[in-house]
Amino acid sequence: MNGRKTPSEVAIQLPETKVAADTGTMSGPLVTGRPGQKLRRRTDIAHVSLRLICLVTSVMALSFMATAKEAATVSIYGFHLPVYSKWSYSDSFEYLVGVSAAVIAHSLLQLLISSSRLLRGSSVIPSRNQAWLIFAGDQAFAYAMMSAGSAASGVTNLNRTGIRHSALPNFCKPLHSFCDRIAVSIAFTFFSCFLLATSAVLNVIWLSKY
Repeated sequence: MNGRKTPSEVAIQLPETKVAADTGTMSGPLVTGRPGQKLRRRTDIAHVSLRLICLVTSVMALSFMATAKEAATVSIYGFHLPVYSKWSYSDSFEYLVGVSAAVIAHSLLQLLISSSRLLRGSSVIPSRNQAWLIFAGDQAFAYAMMSAGSAASGVTNLNRTGIRHSALPNFCKPLHSFCDRIAVSIAFTFFSCFLLATSAVLNVIWLSKY
């Protein structure tokens, strides 16, 4: 009467309100946040995967270079001379070993930190400051690996072609095992450089979105 609802009417309308709340569509941050969380989770997995692959390639580059040594004989002006080649005889090869060791330490540290955060369900990159720090480290090590691979490539190319207008031969013919190990090490070095650059790009994407 007079626009007022009786208690019986209220009792009837309460179940309708409950049904509407249960069957109604949800909106707001709970729905819009799920795609963002999935995207961030995929980005975190990509970060951890890159760290793992970069660690493996850096270890391979270091292993092949550190085990590169061989003894043979070469012919110069008809004289057969014994030669012994080892990675430590070249400054460029020593530089590659040092840079690879530094990248291994960097990748291992970042892999342990990222994996622990991923297993706990938290973000691999918790803040923008840390994102900038990781970006700077990846960028620096990528350039270092590129310079180390380039320096080692120059020495290896000289060993394969010899020196023009001189009697110095192609040292990679008698020392083929040594040169093959050096070539594989350089290939893994450039691949590690590519992975570090990719990680830096992911950091830039993360900074632009979050």
